Amino acid sequence: MGWIYSTLHWYFYLLVLGLILFPLTKKIFGSFIDFGYPFAKVLATIFLSYLVFVLGFFKILPFERMGLFIILIILAGVNILLLKKKPFLKFNLRTNIPLILFEEVLFLSSLIFLAFVRGQEASIHSLEKFMDFGFINSLLRTKFFPPLDMWLSGDAIKPNGYPINYYYFGHLTGAVLIKLTGIKPSIGYNLILATLFAEAITTSFSLAINIAHSTFKKLGLLTLSFFGLLSSFLLNLAGNLHTIYVFTSGYPNDKPVPFWQILSGFHPEKYWYPNATRFIPYTIHEFPSYSYVVADLHGHVFDIPFVLLTLAILFKLFTSKVLDYKLLILNSVFLGFLTAIHFMTNAFDGPIYILLTLMLFFILFKSLWQTIFGSLLLTVSFIIFAHPFTKNFEPFVTGIGVNCSPMFLVNIGKIGPFLFEKDKCQISPAWMLFVLWGFFWISFAIFLLIKFLQKHLNTANWSQTDKFILALFSFSTFLLIIPEFFYVKDIYPLHFRANTMFKLGYQAYIMMSLASGYVILQVKMFKHPLRQVFKVVFIILLTLLFIYPFFSFPSYYGALTKTPQLDGSSWLDTYYPEDHEIIDFINANIKDQPTILEAQGDSYTDYERISAYTGLPTVAGWWVHEWLWRGSSDVVGIRIPDIVSLYESSDIALTKKLIKKYHIKYVIISRLETEKYKNLNVEKFTKLGKAIFTSSNGLGALYKLN
Repeated sequence: MGWIYSTLHWYFYLLVLGLILFPLTKKIFGSFIDFGYPFAKVLATIFLSYLVFVLGFFKILPFERMGLFIILIILAGVNILLLKKKPFLKFNLRTNIPLILFEEVLFLSSLIFLAFVRGQEASIHSLEKFMDFGFINSLLRTKFFPPLDMWLSGDAIKPNGYPINYYYFGHLTGAVLIKLTGIKPSIGYNLILATLFAEAITTSFSLAINIAHSTFKKLGLLTLSFFGLLSSFLLNLAGNLHTIYVFTSGYPNDKPVPFWQILSGFHPEKYWYPNATRFIPYTIHEFPSYSYVVADLHGHVFDIPFVLLTLAILFKLFTSKVLDYKLLILNSVFLGFLTAIHFMTNAFDGPIYILLTLMLFFILFKSLWQTIFGSLLLTVSFIIFAHPFTKNFEPFVTGIGVNCSPMFLVNIGKIGPFLFEKDKCQISPAWMLFVLWGFFWISFAIFLLIKFLQKHLNTANWSQTDKFILALFSFSTFLLIIPEFFYVKDIYPLHFRANTMFKLGYQAYIMMSLASGYVILQVKMFKHPLRQVFKVVFIILLTLLFIYPFFSFPSYYGALTKTPQLDGSSWLDTYYPEDHEIIDFINANIKDQPTILEAQGDSYTDYERISAYTGLPTVAGWWVHEWLWRGSSDVVGIRIPDIVSLYESSDIALTKKLIKKYHIKYVIISRLETEKYKNLNVEKFTKLGKAIFTSSNGLGALYKLN
């Protein structure tokens, strides 16, 4: 039962973090029926990680466990001062306490649930996991920021190594929790995923019940909790209407057929859950449930709880009865801080939530000067708080492409940031868009119809909450329309608008899930003959959405009958036991981040497993990834012949020159190196250094160079 001990050990630290920040959370969300309790853990993670980041950036405090405890003591001191104010001691035994206790139980249950599920197949292997784990391990080894790229060692231009040129703040929050808890990183990886899931479940529950309570104040706790859980499930576990294909004969992957042409009865064995995220050709349109299944710790996953925090702040601000300049300043600065966190965690999300905030400012503030003042504060705060990251980050976006540009603009090529490229024209069929987003748009339409009828019958006016929900639906629809006209230019030729649709659609899914949960409650409270029609519509649509995880989780994790184990490195014992031993030796005996030499391979392969699992920089890593991050395929391409020479050349002088060029301290000779480099020259490394570790099966060795 080691997985339970690890999970509870991890949970204890999360509980303490939340309790430390609860006074501040209650100060921020004092108007919430639960005081925003679930957001305390999120705030604690953000503040702790950001303070570590800034202090490490200015080389004031190294990223070490003792430093984390020092910062926590300071945060605890600030929150103790807040506790001295009497209002913080006031709790309602009928509402506040039961909700807070329920939310804590919900958090722990969600944490254990996903830890159990992930424990069925815990491997940090395949898809993007090497990249994400490599970032975390590099961060765990760094003392000051920025962290080193584990897939691009130093050279004559950058002798001390290249910093990670990716949005890694989310990975830093994961590294902070691993270092704070003392959990083994390969176990911590999976507990980070479970934590993000539990935080998203509870914060979306909290936000949903407070949105509902703001309009329907007489609802009992059971009814509020039901709709909170429904909204939370919708946001975190549901899919989209693509599950209609369960009732078809199926279609070949990447070649979707209209569902009405192949309807043939219930065929669950024909349904393949990833198709719901790769439905429109050459695009990506993922959502949180899929992310939790495949378990890549990418920025969009790390940002889910942070996004929900921002939405909660915006909702609180939008529905505030009193808004003086003091509150305007505090909220604008704090939202500037949060949008900086979004940008550093998942770059697209920074502009998305700046734009949403500016739109809400424009709607909320009656004074033009208030709008301008708040917008300036937001923008300046964003720039200042993001500076420690942007100082060492070079955007790999080269412009904004115009989809299906007319030929006369293609001949011009570029006007300002706008690119007009030939043969870049992809239009999403309307029926496909409806399959992906139809549930939310139907919810939007029902919401508008209810508000129209209420106004016509003089039974209710538009409340601030209604306007907030309208803003979420409208803004999300705007995000979904953008990829039909524009795309952010990256390196991918056929999938040129995939990332744009992915990142914008992901946030639209989150916002419209919350909004749809509120609409379902509106239907329940709507006194009109049409209510029964709306109920039937929602029952049918929700059934399609809610069956998604019952296909996705079993497809990835099986029947969930295994004894869970959370160590994501265990798969190495089956496929590369010698590498597991080398990795364990390195992690136990080699400090800091000296450069290693290992076989270089393509993205999404097993190459670069040593650098990913240790955080030590290698000469060159996954080619396409570095191409994306650095803007040129030559970054890795020009190093590949040198790596071949390092492994195969018998020229000692050349080898020494290349070792010096890339500052190599250790060389890996293992199965992948032997397979890839057919003329591998092992003998020369015994002349240039010595073997300091040999695996028990004799297939792997680690050489330390003189």
